Amino acid sequence: MPEPKIYSVAELVNRAHRVVEQTFNGVYVEGEVTNLRLVSSGHAYFTLTDGGALLPVAMWRSALTRLRFRLQDGMRLRVFGRPGIYAAQGKFQLYAERAEPAGQGALLLELERVKAKLASEGLFAASRKRPIPRWPTLIGVVTSPTGAAIHDIIKVARRRCPVHILLSPAQVQGDAAPQSIILALQRLQAVPGVDVIILGRGGGASEDLWAFNDEALARAVAACPVPVVSAVGHEVDTTLVDFVADLRAATPSHAAELVVPDRDALLHRLQHLQHRLALATRRRLLDERARIERAEHRLLTAARRLVYTPRRRLAALFARLDAQHPRQRLGRDRRRLADLLARLGAHHPRRRLATTRARLLAAEAALRRHGPQLSQPARVRLARAAGALHALSPLAVLARGYAIVTAAATGRTITDVTQVTPGDELHLRLHRGTLRTGVLARDDADDTA
Repeated sequence: MPEPKIYSVAELVNRAHRVVEQTFNGVYVEGEVTNLRLVSSGHAYFTLTDGGALLPVAMWRSALTRLRFRLQDGMRLRVFGRPGIYAAQGKFQLYAERAEPAGQGALLLELERVKAKLASEGLFAASRKRPIPRWPTLIGVVTSPTGAAIHDIIKVARRRCPVHILLSPAQVQGDAAPQSIILALQRLQAVPGVDVIILGRGGGASEDLWAFNDEALARAVAACPVPVVSAVGHEVDTTLVDFVADLRAATPSHAAELVVPDRDALLHRLQHLQHRLALATRRRLLDERARIERAEHRLLTAARRLVYTPRRRLAALFARLDAQHPRQRLGRDRRRLADLLARLGAHHPRRRLATTRARLLAAEAALRRHGPQLSQPARVRLARAAGALHALSPLAVLARGYAIVTAAATGRTITDVTQVTPGDELHLRLHRGTLRTGVLARDDADDTA
């Protein structure tokens, strides 16, 4: 009996590797990614499973960099590669050359591609979003006529404010849904008076909402001349239509709240604004009245300053003018003349002589009364005093042939020829009596030399 052929481990593993390579030159394998490891060298190691078996996969760095998506655990992949046996570990594995998401993953990858394309064209830009009318009179709705979305929209709209709602029915799920929605949208655009359009459907699984990720539908919504509000699914659901629409609502009911104004809230706000307006008007009137009163006060003060001051100046000028009037000046001059005449009369020689004579007569009478009673020394002193008085008396001077000359008009004593002019009348007081005479001529020569 011949001896069996004995293989070394390496020989057997290498031979099995060649058999596998020759049998499977390149194959596609689909499964779910598990146990993903990204090592520092840039290679990726993971396991594909379909629930019934496990297939280790190695993807070198060169192949990994060509992927258009990021590998993640739980992702379903369709991998193309060459199966083989890794001799160092004796492990059967697939050497992946390329990969793409399978099933839902492929759809998500295509969705990301379309989203990036539309974003690069500016269809998601906030600058192109149009405002929603505050008081729409006709609201268009694109949705299924039998779904819950239209009932929710009508219920909310009736509660908030009665408006007209025009339904354009469309299929919102399935392969024909995108084209059906586009046609419904175009029908509403052709109706005059439509102010805003709600495009929506109720919640569901992500594959049920996939029609709203259609590129043609997204472009139709972006090109719609009427503002569009998207209300697809629930708040956590996001589709391409949400990005291109002018406004996104979490649900169809929320869309109705955003589009239909709340009449009660607006009436309450209107009453509040009316109250504020009344208060502001009253405050403004009070402020204006106070401003007018201040202006009137300033105007009155200015008028007084402009009128009363000139009036006082005019009165002062009239007083000064009246004080300079010839009548006033004549009156003052007359009073001054009378005062001067009175003073002159008090100092006139005639009056002084009369006063002195009266004093002398009184003294003489007193002397006569008391003379006999005086002693001899007293008589001597009296005689001496009488002699001195007689020597100083003007009458004694007049008795020696002198005379006192006064002007007849003024009574002034004349002591110089320059005080008279030819024709003046003079009074000459002699020792006994008075003479009236006139000046015939004046000799200005000084004879005292």
